[in-house]
Amino acid sequence: MSNSITYVAMDTHKKGHNVALHYPGQEEIVRFTVKNTAREITKMTRKIIKQAPGEVEFCYEAGVCGFVLKRRIEAHGCKCAVIAPSLIPCKPGDRIKTDRRDALKLLTMFKAGLLTEVHAPDKQQEAARELTRCRQSAHENLKRVRHQLLKFLTRHGYLYSEGSHWTLKHLKWLRSLEFEEALLADVFDNYFTQMQHCLQRLDSLDKQVKKLAKSKPYNKVVGLLCCFHGIDTLSAVTIITEIFDFGRFSSPSELMSYLGLTCSEFSSGEKQKRGPITRAGNKRVRRILVEAAWHYRHPCNVSKALRKRRNGQPQWAIDIADRAGQRFRKRYRHLTNCGKMSCKVTVAIARELAGFIWSVFKEYQARKSVKQAA
Repeated sequence: MSNSITYVAMDTHKKGHNVALHYPGQEEIVRFTVKNTAREITKMTRKIIKQAPGEVEFCYEAGVCGFVLKRRIEAHGCKCAVIAPSLIPCKPGDRIKTDRRDALKLLTMFKAGLLTEVHAPDKQQEAARELTRCRQSAHENLKRVRHQLLKFLTRHGYLYSEGSHWTLKHLKWLRSLEFEEALLADVFDNYFTQMQHCLQRLDSLDKQVKKLAKSKPYNKVVGLLCCFHGIDTLSAVTIITEIFDFGRFSSPSELMSYLGLTCSEFSSGEKQKRGPITRAGNKRVRRILVEAAWHYRHPCNVSKALRKRRNGQPQWAIDIADRAGQRFRKRYRHLTNCGKMSCKVTVAIARELAGFIWSVFKEYQARKSVKQAA
Protein backbone atom coordinates (compact mmCIF):
# COMPACT_ATOMS: atom_id res chain seq x y z
CA MET A 1 0.00 0.00 0.00
CA SER A 2 1.20 3.53 -0.79
CA ASN A 3 0.20 4.77 2.70
CA SER A 4 2.69 2.35 4.28
CA ILE A 5 5.70 3.51 2.28
CA THR A 6 8.45 5.50 3.95
CA TYR A 7 9.71 8.24 1.67
CA VAL A 8 13.27 9.58 1.90
CA ALA A 9 14.62 12.52 -0.14
CA MET A 10 18.26 13.60 -0.16
CA ASP A 11 19.82 16.84 -1.29
CA THR A 12 23.21 15.45 -2.25
CA HIS A 13 26.64 17.08 -2.19
CA LYS A 14 30.22 15.92 -2.44
CA LYS A 15 30.91 15.81 1.32
CA GLY A 16 27.46 15.18 2.78
CA HIS A 17 23.72 14.93 2.17
CA ASN A 18 20.73 16.68 3.72
CA VAL A 19 17.98 14.12 4.30
CA ALA A 20 14.22 14.65 4.69
CA LEU A 21 12.32 11.59 5.89
CA HIS A 22 8.62 10.92 6.38
CA TYR A 23 7.33 7.80 8.12
CA PRO A 24 3.72 6.76 7.27
CA GLY A 25 1.16 7.77 9.87
CA GLN A 26 3.33 10.57 11.27
CA GLU A 27 2.96 14.29 10.58
CA GLU A 28 6.50 15.26 11.56
CA ILE A 29 9.23 15.37 8.92
CA VAL A 30 12.52 13.95 10.18
CA ARG A 31 15.58 15.90 9.03
CA PHE A 32 19.25 15.14 9.45
CA THR A 33 22.57 15.15 7.60
CA VAL A 34 24.77 12.22 6.65
CA LYS A 35 28.34 12.08 5.38
CA ASN A 36 28.93 10.91 1.84
CA THR A 37 30.81 7.72 2.71
CA ALA A 38 29.85 4.11 2.11
CA ARG A 39 29.86 3.38 5.84
CA GLU A 40 27.58 6.27 6.80
CA ILE A 41 25.17 5.57 3.92
CA THR A 42 24.94 1.93 5.01
CA LYS A 43 24.28 2.90 8.64
CA MET A 44 21.59 5.39 7.61
CA THR A 45 19.85 2.92 5.30
CA ARG A 46 19.81 0.12 7.86
CA LYS A 47 18.47 2.43 10.56
CA ILE A 48 15.62 3.68 8.37
CA ILE A 49 14.72 0.12 7.29
CA LYS A 50 14.64 -0.98 10.93
CA GLN A 51 12.28 1.83 11.97
CA ALA A 52 10.06 1.80 8.86
CA PRO A 53 6.82 -0.22 9.06
CA GLY A 54 6.88 -1.15 5.36
CA GLU A 55 8.74 -0.39 2.14
CA VAL A 56 11.29 2.40 1.91
CA GLU A 57 11.80 4.52 -1.21
CA PHE A 58 14.71 6.94 -1.64
CA CYS A 59 15.26 9.70 -4.18
CA TYR A 60 17.91 12.28 -5.00
CA GLU A 61 18.75 14.58 -7.90
CA ALA A 62 21.16 13.43 -10.59
CA GLY A 63 24.41 15.25 -10.07
CA VAL A 64 27.82 14.97 -8.51
CA CYS A 65 27.14 11.64 -6.78
CA GLY A 66 26.33 9.82 -10.00
CA PHE A 67 24.69 6.42 -9.61
CA VAL A 68 26.97 4.96 -6.92
CA LEU A 69 24.70 6.29 -4.18
CA LYS A 70 21.72 4.58 -5.81
CA ARG A 71 23.56 1.23 -5.91
CA ARG A 72 24.66 1.52 -2.28
CA ILE A 73 21.07 2.10 -1.17
CA GLU A 74 19.53 -0.58 -3.38
CA ALA A 75 22.09 -3.10 -2.08
CA HIS A 76 19.98 -3.18 1.13
CA GLY A 77 16.73 -3.97 -0.69
CA CYS A 78 15.30 -0.43 -0.94
CA LYS A 79 14.12 1.39 -4.02
CA CYS A 80 16.02 4.50 -5.09
CA ALA A 81 15.06 6.91 -7.85
CA VAL A 82 17.50 9.34 -9.45
CA ILE A 83 15.56 12.46 -10.40
CA ALA A 84 16.12 14.67 -13.46
CA PRO A 85 16.92 18.14 -12.02
CA SER A 86 15.77 20.02 -15.13
CA LEU A 87 12.26 18.54 -14.86
CA ILE A 88 11.62 19.41 -11.20
CA PRO A 89 8.69 21.88 -10.94
CA CYS A 90 9.77 25.30 -9.66
CA LYS A 91 7.61 28.12 -8.28
CA PRO A 92 8.52 31.50 -9.83
CA GLY A 93 7.93 33.32 -6.56
CA ASP A 94 10.14 31.06 -4.46
CA ARG A 95 13.32 33.11 -3.92
CA ILE A 96 14.87 31.29 -0.94
CA LYS A 97 17.03 28.24 -1.61
CA THR A 98 18.77 26.19 1.08
CA ASP A 99 19.78 22.55 1.32
CA ARG A 100 17.10 21.87 3.96
CA ARG A 101 14.42 23.47 1.79
CA ASP A 102 15.59 21.55 -1.28
CA ALA A 103 15.36 18.23 0.58
CA LEU A 104 11.87 19.05 1.86
CA LYS A 105 10.72 20.18 -1.59
CA LEU A 106 12.09 17.00 -3.14
CA LEU A 107 10.32 14.89 -0.51
CA THR A 108 6.96 16.61 -1.03
CA MET A 109 7.07 16.21 -4.82
CA PHE A 110 8.36 12.65 -4.58
CA LYS A 111 5.38 11.64 -2.45
CA ALA A 112 3.01 13.35 -4.90
CA GLY A 113 4.55 11.59 -7.90
CA LEU A 114 5.55 14.83 -9.65
CA LEU A 115 9.17 13.91 -10.35
CA THR A 116 10.72 12.36 -13.46
CA GLU A 117 13.18 9.54 -12.92
CA VAL A 118 16.44 9.23 -14.84
CA HIS A 119 17.25 5.93 -16.56
CA ALA A 120 20.16 4.57 -14.51
CA PRO A 121 22.79 2.40 -16.24
CA ASP A 122 24.40 -0.59 -14.59
CA LYS A 123 28.11 -0.74 -13.71
CA GLN A 124 29.24 -2.11 -17.07
CA GLN A 125 27.17 0.39 -19.04
CA GLU A 126 28.39 3.30 -16.96
CA ALA A 127 32.02 2.19 -17.39
CA ALA A 128 31.56 2.05 -21.18
CA ARG A 129 30.00 5.51 -21.17
CA GLU A 130 32.88 6.91 -19.12
CA LEU A 131 35.31 5.58 -21.73
CA THR A 132 33.61 7.42 -24.61
CA ARG A 133 33.34 10.59 -22.54
CA CYS A 134 37.02 10.33 -21.62
CA ARG A 135 37.82 10.06 -25.32
CA GLN A 136 35.78 13.18 -26.04
CA SER A 137 37.62 15.07 -23.26
CA ALA A 138 40.96 13.97 -24.71
CA HIS A 139 39.94 15.25 -28.15
CA GLU A 140 38.89 18.60 -26.66
CA ASN A 141 42.21 18.86 -24.81
CA LEU A 142 44.08 18.22 -28.04
CA LYS A 143 42.18 20.98 -29.84
CA ARG A 144 42.88 23.36 -26.94
CA VAL A 145 46.63 22.63 -26.93
CA ARG A 146 46.86 22.98 -30.71
CA HIS A 147 45.08 26.33 -30.52
CA GLN A 148 47.45 27.55 -27.80
CA LEU A 149 50.49 26.45 -29.82
CA LEU A 150 49.32 28.23 -32.98
CA LYS A 151 48.56 31.45 -31.12
CA PHE A 152 51.95 31.34 -29.43
CA LEU A 153 53.65 31.06 -32.81
CA THR A 154 51.48 33.84 -34.26
CA ARG A 155 52.43 36.20 -31.44
CA HIS A 156 56.09 35.73 -32.32
CA GLY A 157 55.74 35.96 -36.09
CA TYR A 158 55.87 32.30 -37.10
CA LEU A 159 53.09 31.75 -39.65
CA TYR A 160 52.60 28.62 -41.74
CA SER A 161 51.23 29.34 -45.22
CA GLU A 162 52.16 26.24 -47.24
CA GLY A 163 48.97 24.26 -46.69
CA SER A 164 46.72 22.94 -43.94
CA HIS A 165 47.75 22.69 -40.31
CA TRP A 166 48.65 19.42 -38.57
CA THR A 167 49.69 17.60 -41.72
CA LEU A 168 53.02 15.77 -41.92
CA LYS A 169 54.47 18.74 -43.78
CA HIS A 170 53.26 21.12 -41.09
CA LEU A 171 54.69 18.96 -38.30
CA LYS A 172 58.02 18.88 -40.12
CA TRP A 173 57.93 22.69 -40.27
CA LEU A 174 57.20 22.88 -36.54
CA ARG A 175 60.20 20.72 -35.70
CA SER A 176 62.45 22.93 -37.84
CA LEU A 177 61.62 26.16 -35.97
CA GLU A 178 64.41 27.95 -34.13
CA PHE A 179 64.06 30.70 -31.52
CA GLU A 180 66.58 33.36 -30.57
CA GLU A 181 65.47 33.42 -26.93
CA ALA A 182 66.10 30.28 -24.89
CA LEU A 183 62.92 30.82 -22.85
CA LEU A 184 60.79 30.93 -26.01
CA ALA A 185 62.35 27.67 -27.14
CA ASP A 186 61.47 26.11 -23.78
CA VAL A 187 57.89 27.34 -24.02
CA PHE A 188 57.56 25.95 -27.54
CA ASP A 189 58.98 22.60 -26.43
CA ASN A 190 56.43 22.46 -23.60
CA TYR A 191 53.53 23.17 -25.97
CA PHE A 192 54.78 20.70 -28.57
CA THR A 193 55.44 17.97 -25.99
CA GLN A 194 51.99 18.45 -24.51
CA MET A 195 50.45 18.18 -27.96
CA GLN A 196 52.30 14.92 -28.64
CA HIS A 197 51.15 13.56 -25.29
CA CYS A 198 47.53 14.42 -26.17
CA LEU A 199 47.91 12.68 -29.53
CA GLN A 200 49.25 9.52 -27.89
CA ARG A 201 46.47 9.59 -25.30
CA LEU A 202 43.84 10.04 -27.98
CA ASP A 203 45.29 7.19 -30.05
CA SER A 204 45.26 4.90 -26.99
CA LEU A 205 41.63 5.77 -26.22
CA ASP A 206 40.62 5.18 -29.84
CA LYS A 207 42.04 1.67 -29.62
CA GLN A 208 40.08 1.02 -26.43
CA VAL A 209 36.86 2.27 -28.04
CA LYS A 210 37.40 -0.01 -31.06
CA LYS A 211 38.05 -2.92 -28.70
CA LEU A 212 34.82 -2.11 -26.87
CA ALA A 213 32.93 -1.99 -30.18
CA LYS A 214 34.10 -5.52 -31.00
CA SER A 215 33.05 -6.93 -27.61
CA LYS A 216 29.98 -9.15 -27.36
CA PRO A 217 27.36 -6.69 -26.00
CA TYR A 218 28.14 -4.06 -28.64
CA ASN A 219 29.45 -5.67 -31.83
CA LYS A 220 26.06 -6.39 -33.43
CA VAL A 221 24.37 -3.06 -32.66
CA VAL A 222 27.49 -1.08 -33.62
CA GLY A 223 27.49 -2.85 -36.99
CA LEU A 224 23.84 -1.92 -37.53
CA LEU A 225 24.46 1.78 -36.89
CA CYS A 226 27.54 1.81 -39.12
CA CYS A 227 25.27 1.04 -42.09
CA PHE A 228 24.20 4.70 -42.09
CA HIS A 229 26.07 7.42 -43.92
CA GLY A 230 28.13 9.57 -41.55
CA ILE A 231 28.18 7.08 -38.65
CA ASP A 232 31.42 5.24 -37.99
CA THR A 233 32.56 3.07 -35.08
CA LEU A 234 33.24 5.94 -32.66
CA SER A 235 29.91 7.63 -33.36
CA ALA A 236 27.99 4.35 -33.07
CA VAL A 237 29.62 3.40 -29.77
CA THR A 238 28.95 6.87 -28.34
CA ILE A 239 25.27 6.73 -29.31
CA ILE A 240 24.85 3.28 -27.78
CA THR A 241 26.72 4.01 -24.53
CA GLU A 242 24.81 7.26 -23.98
CA ILE A 243 21.32 5.85 -24.60
CA PHE A 244 21.74 2.10 -23.83
CA ASP A 245 18.11 0.96 -23.89
CA PHE A 246 16.25 2.28 -26.93
CA GLY A 247 13.22 0.26 -25.85
CA ARG A 248 12.42 2.78 -23.11
CA PHE A 249 11.26 5.17 -25.85
CA SER A 250 7.82 4.11 -27.07
CA SER A 251 8.04 6.22 -30.24
CA PRO A 252 10.65 8.07 -32.32
CA SER A 253 9.25 11.41 -31.14
CA GLU A 254 10.14 10.52 -27.55
CA LEU A 255 13.74 9.86 -28.57
CA MET A 256 13.83 13.15 -30.51
CA SER A 257 12.53 15.02 -27.45
CA TYR A 258 15.07 13.27 -25.21
CA LEU A 259 17.87 14.44 -27.50
CA GLY A 260 16.57 18.02 -27.56
CA LEU A 261 16.00 18.01 -31.32
CA THR A 262 12.34 19.06 -31.21
CA CYS A 263 11.23 22.67 -31.60
CA SER A 264 10.46 24.74 -28.53
CA GLU A 265 7.03 26.32 -28.33
CA PHE A 266 5.42 29.16 -26.38
CA SER A 267 1.80 29.31 -27.42
CA SER A 268 -1.12 30.81 -25.58
CA GLY A 269 -4.70 31.24 -26.70
CA GLU A 270 -4.86 32.01 -30.40
CA LYS A 271 -1.16 32.86 -30.60
CA GLN A 272 1.27 30.16 -31.66
CA LYS A 273 4.99 30.77 -31.38
CA ARG A 274 7.63 28.16 -32.12
CA GLY A 275 11.29 28.72 -31.51
CA PRO A 276 14.60 26.89 -31.91
CA ILE A 277 15.21 23.34 -30.75
CA THR A 278 14.97 22.77 -27.01
CA ARG A 279 18.55 21.47 -26.62
CA ALA A 280 17.35 19.48 -23.64
CA GLY A 281 18.53 15.98 -22.83
CA ASN A 282 21.71 14.34 -24.10
CA LYS A 283 23.91 16.89 -25.85
CA ARG A 284 26.60 14.38 -26.86
CA VAL A 285 24.29 12.26 -29.00
CA ARG A 286 22.70 15.40 -30.40
CA ARG A 287 26.12 16.67 -31.51
CA ILE A 288 26.97 13.34 -33.19
CA LEU A 289 23.66 13.21 -35.06
CA VAL A 290 24.09 16.77 -36.31
CA GLU A 291 27.61 15.97 -37.49
CA ALA A 292 26.33 12.86 -39.26
CA ALA A 293 23.47 14.83 -40.85
CA TRP A 294 25.95 17.08 -42.66
CA HIS A 295 26.92 14.12 -44.87
CA TYR A 296 23.49 14.09 -46.48
CA ARG A 297 24.06 17.35 -48.32
CA HIS A 298 26.00 15.21 -50.81
CA PRO A 299 24.56 12.39 -52.98
CA CYS A 300 24.33 9.20 -50.91
CA ASN A 301 26.62 7.00 -52.97
CA VAL A 302 27.94 3.81 -51.40
CA SER A 303 31.61 4.62 -50.95
CA LYS A 304 34.38 2.12 -50.39
CA ALA A 305 34.49 2.87 -46.66
CA LEU A 306 30.70 2.49 -46.31
CA ARG A 307 30.75 -0.76 -48.29
CA LYS A 308 33.40 -2.07 -45.90
CA ARG A 309 31.32 -1.09 -42.85
CA ARG A 310 28.25 -2.82 -44.31
CA ASN A 311 30.11 -6.03 -45.02
CA GLY A 312 28.46 -8.86 -43.08
CA GLN A 313 25.50 -6.79 -41.89
CA PRO A 314 21.87 -7.97 -42.40
CA GLN A 315 20.13 -6.78 -45.54
CA TRP A 316 17.15 -5.32 -43.65
CA ALA A 317 19.45 -2.88 -41.81
CA ILE A 318 21.13 -1.84 -45.07
CA ASP A 319 17.70 -1.28 -46.66
CA ILE A 320 16.63 1.01 -43.80
CA ALA A 321 19.88 2.95 -44.07
CA ASP A 322 19.45 3.33 -47.86
CA ARG A 323 15.87 4.54 -47.46
CA ALA A 324 17.06 7.05 -44.89
CA GLY A 325 19.82 8.27 -47.21
CA GLN A 326 17.47 8.76 -50.16
CA ARG A 327 14.87 10.55 -48.04
CA PHE A 328 17.41 12.82 -46.32
CA ARG A 329 19.05 13.82 -49.61
CA LYS A 330 15.67 14.79 -51.13
CA ARG A 331 14.61 16.60 -47.98
CA TYR A 332 17.90 18.46 -47.76
CA ARG A 333 17.57 19.65 -51.35
CA HIS A 334 13.89 20.55 -50.88
CA LEU A 335 14.40 22.58 -47.71
CA THR A 336 17.44 24.35 -49.16
CA ASN A 337 15.49 25.32 -52.27
CA CYS A 338 12.75 26.71 -50.01
CA GLY A 339 15.27 29.18 -48.60
CA LYS A 340 16.01 27.49 -45.29
CA MET A 341 19.44 28.02 -43.74
CA SER A 342 21.76 25.04 -44.12
CA CYS A 343 22.28 24.76 -40.36
CA LYS A 344 18.52 24.52 -39.76
CA VAL A 345 18.17 21.96 -42.54
CA THR A 346 20.92 19.87 -40.99
CA VAL A 347 19.21 19.88 -37.59
CA ALA A 348 15.96 18.78 -39.26
CA ILE A 349 17.84 15.91 -40.91
CA ALA A 350 19.42 14.98 -37.57
CA ARG A 351 15.98 14.84 -35.97
CA GLU A 352 14.73 12.37 -38.60
CA LEU A 353 17.98 10.40 -38.38
CA ALA A 354 17.22 9.78 -34.71
CA GLY A 355 13.89 8.31 -35.78
CA PHE A 356 15.50 5.95 -38.28
CA ILE A 357 18.02 4.81 -35.66
CA TRP A 358 15.13 4.09 -33.29
CA SER A 359 13.44 1.99 -36.00
CA VAL A 360 16.64 -0.02 -36.56
CA PHE A 361 16.90 -0.90 -32.87
CA LYS A 362 13.19 -1.68 -32.69
CA GLU A 363 13.49 -4.07 -35.64
CA TYR A 364 16.63 -5.61 -34.13
CA GLN A 365 14.88 -6.28 -30.81
CA ALA A 366 11.84 -7.76 -32.58
CA ARG A 367 13.96 -10.13 -34.68
CA LYS A 368 16.01 -11.05 -31.64
CA SER A 369 12.87 -11.90 -29.65
CA VAL A 370 11.53 -14.07 -32.47
CA LYS A 371 14.84 -15.88 -32.75
CA GLN A 372 14.97 -16.55 -29.00
CA ALA A 373 11.37 -17.78 -28.97
CA ALA A 374 12.11 -20.20 -31.79
